[in-house]
Amino acid sequence: MNSNKRPDSMLRITTKALADQFIAEEIEKIRAEVGDKKVLLALSGGVDSSVVAALLIKAIGDQLISVHVNHGLMRKNESEDVVEVFRNQLKANLVYVDATDRFLGLLAGVSDPERKRKIIGAEFINVFADEARKLEGVEYLAQGTIYPDILESVKQAEGKKAVKSHHNVGGLPEDLNFKLVEPIKLLYKDEVRVVGEALGLPHGMVYRQPFPGPGLGVRCLGAITRDRLEALREADAILREEFEISGLSGKVWQYFIAIPDIKSVGVKDDSRYEGWPAIIRAVNTKDAMTATIEEIPYPVLHKITSRITNEVPGINRVLFDLTPKPTGTIEWE
Repeated sequence: MNSNKRPDSMLRITTKALADQFIAEEIEKIRAEVGDKKVLLALSGGVDSSVVAALLIKAIGDQLISVHVNHGLMRKNESEDVVEVFRNQLKANLVYVDATDRFLGLLAGVSDPERKRKIIGAEFINVFADEARKLEGVEYLAQGTIYPDILESVKQAEGKKAVKSHHNVGGLPEDLNFKLVEPIKLLYKDEVRVVGEALGLPHGMVYRQPFPGPGLGVRCLGAITRDRLEALREADAILREEFEISGLSGKVWQYFIAIPDIKSVGVKDDSRYEGWPAIIRAVNTKDAMTATIEEIPYPVLHKITSRITNEVPGINRVLFDLTPKPTGTIEWE
């Protein structure tokens, strides 16, 4: 049987009991395949890689080496949360790499969205490969591939339009000749979350919002500067905090702030104050091909606006994006 084909008899994982059974079976498979060899994992902090990490820690402990690369484009406290959960709570063998200067140096002055994406993707592979070469005895690469990724790859192989390949860390140099370990490759996203909760991962990590690979790099619109990136990080944290308080976090599929590279005249402390606008985007979707706008109560918008304009240096306006998809895309870049 094709190991990338989900068996018709496979039950959907909807309960903790089914998740526990899946975990036990996968631990047995992993131990049988890996033996005493080491496994390397790129741990982004997203639900897929986090579930794979937690599963492998249960299966092989210190034989798993997780590498978390902070490219400086993460949301507020996300890298710190990864370190806290995996190194401090789960006692993982975690390598933390702060590559902020490396990434932002390459992105300096680059405004084209596609160039930014390519730079970030290529440099992530370079940083991860550099760390991999420092390690000895690693024969396996673990990936958070899930079943929709495989279905998209099948479409691509059949000549149909595909969204992406299912390999999460693609394009590694040829000298890194790893065998793949993909323990959740037959699961859908909702099943991955059930497994994550059964493994004891924090709720916020299991239900982490979709986040683009380039991170805040495609929400800091145009050429990225450190001051505007920091303003974006702080404004986005306020938005997420207020959505959580108001109960909107469970109703909206994705919500975030984007800040363009433009300034307008404002007033602060009775003086002229030039600042950036913070643009709120809040959308609901079933398939990400179309999206509708969530109606946000005005009192919530007023509170978010007040907090951002008073607490975040450099921002003097808050705007709300009312554009559905189509004609707008979910991200601005």
